[in-house]
Amino acid sequence: MGSLNAEPLLSLESIPEGALAEVEVRLGEDAESLILYRQASAVRAWLNVCPHAGRRLDWAPGQFLKSREGLLVCAAHGASFELDGGLCVAGPCRGDALRPVAVEVRDGQVWLSPSPL
Repeated sequence: MGSLNAEPLLSLESIPEGALAEVEVRLGEDAESLILYRQASAVRAWLNVCPHAGRRLDWAPGQFLKSREGLLVCAAHGASFELDGGLCVAGPCRGDALRPVAVEVRDGQVWLSPSPL
């Protein structure tokens, strides 16, 4: 299976179980920030953009807020997102969702999938 990048995004072990990480990638001509979420040996990814105002969700590069309930919280306006699918369940963009990016784990490394969006 191919990948858009010649290199992996990062190693699976560099993301603790249940943690969030941020990576910069090229998607076509544009550089984009991605949020990665590890759940056991699987990784989910979304563009690091809040659907409410188009701002990054992290309060500092790679530093994300997570509620006691396990929701990803936008640092700018407090929108809260489920980590299973990126759905906004509270805040100014309730009912909207983060834009997913397809990634895959191979040989302990996280890669962009051939069709990342």
